[in-house]
Amino acid sequence: MDINSLEILSSFIVLFAVIDILGSLPIVISMQEKGIDISPAKTTIIAFIILVAFMYLGEALLSLFGVDINSFAVAGAFVLFIIGLEMVCGLEIFKQDSPGTTDAIVPLAFPLLAGPGTFTSLLSMRAEYAAINIVIALILNMIVVYLMLRSTAIISKVMGSGGLYVIKKFFGIIVLAIAIKLFTSNLTSLIEQFSN
Repeated sequence: MDINSLEILSSFIVLFAVIDILGSLPIVISMQEKGIDISPAKTTIIAFIILVAFMYLGEALLSLFGVDINSFAVAGAFVLFIIGLEMVCGLEIFKQDSPGTTDAIVPLAFPLLAGPGTFTSLLSMRAEYAAINIVIALILNMIVVYLMLRSTAIISKVMGSGGLYVIKKFFGIIVLAIAIKLFTSNLTSLIEQFSN
C-alpha cells in the first residue's frame, strides 16, 4: 500500500473538477424546485459504489475488447479535454438525456456524478497513480458532494451565480492541463510499446 499525498491531492482535484458538483448545483436546485426528492446520503453512496466498481472492473472490461489502459488513457485524455472546453467556453458537447423521475438517483447519482467523464478520469488515473490514492481522493470527493447536497440552499445564496461561474472556469482550465499531461505521458508509453 503506497499512500502518496501528492497523488491524493492531484486525484482529488481531477475528480472534483470532473464530478463538478459546484457546476451541478443549479441542476440540483432546479430538481428540488420541481419537487424531486434528493437524498444526499443515498445519492452519494450509490455514486461512490458505481465509481469504485468501475475503477476496479473497468480494466477487465476493457481487456475483453483488447484495449490496454494506456490506450484508454489517451482516449480518455480527449474526453477530459472536451469536458474542460465545455467548462471554460460554456459549450454543451455532451448532452445528457434522462427520463423524468421523482427520485434523484437518476440523473443525479448516475450519470451526473458517476458519468462518462468520471469513468474516463478514474481509468486514466489508474495508469498514473496507485489505486489506494485514487480511492482516498474519491472518498474525500464524495464527502464534499454529500456536504454540498445537504447545503444547496446556503451555498447558492452565499456564492451567487457569479461565484459558481468563476469556480467552474478555474477547474475547467485545470481539467484541460491534466488532459494534456495524460495524453503526452501515455502516448509516450504507447510509442515505446510499439517500438520494442
